[in-house]
Amino acid sequence: MKRGYNIWTVLFLLCIGVFWFVQSRQGTGAPTSPSPTTSRHVLGATMTTAPAMPSTCHEQNGLPDPTCTPGSINTVVTQDNIASTICVSGYTKTIRPSVSYTQQLKRQQIVAYGYTDTSSRDYEEDHLISLELGGNPTDPKNLWPEPGASPNSKDTIENICHEKVCSGQMRLADAQREIATNWKTACE
Repeated sequence: MKRGYNIWTVLFLLCIGVFWFVQSRQGTGAPTSPSPTTSRHVLGATMTTAPAMPSTCHEQNGLPDPTCTPGSINTVVTQDNIASTICVSGYTKTIRPSVSYTQQLKRQQIVAYGYTDTSSRDYEEDHLISLELGGNPTDPKNLWPEPGASPNSKDTIENICHEKVCSGQMRLADAQREIATNWKTACE
C-alpha cells in the first residue's frame, strides 16, 4: 500500500511540474511586456527575453550604435576550446536562438533605432559578434536590426575572421574586439 502511495505522489508532482512548465512557456494568453529577468541558460549563454531598448539608438554608416549594441561574447567559447566549438562545422546551428525570439527583438530594436522603414522583412537581426566568432547568441547587446537582406557584406568579413581564428592566424579575442569595434575593417 505504501508503494502505491509513493507512485501516485510522484505522478502528481510530475503532473504539476509539467503543467507549470507548459504555463510558463505559453503564458496566460494576456500580452505581457518582455522582462530581462526571464532567462534560461544554453551552453553557458543566458537566453534572455528581449528587454525594452532605449529609443536613442542610431545606426552610423552601416554600423550599430555602440551604446545600444556594443557586442557580447559567449563565455563558453574560449581560445583554448575553439577546436571543439566555433571551428566545428555546424556549431552555430546548435546555439542559434529561435526565430520567435529574434523576431520579437527585431521589432523592438527597429523602433529603438528609429528606422523610418519599420517592415521587419527589410532587416536581418544580426549578431554584431557573430556566432562563428563566439558571440553571445541571445544577448540583445549583441543583436541589432541590420538593414538589408542576408547574406550581406558583413557575412564575408565574418567568414574571413573565422578562418583566421580557426587557422591560428588571429586570436579569438582580437577578432571579437575588431568586429565589435568596426566590422567593416575587421580582420584585415
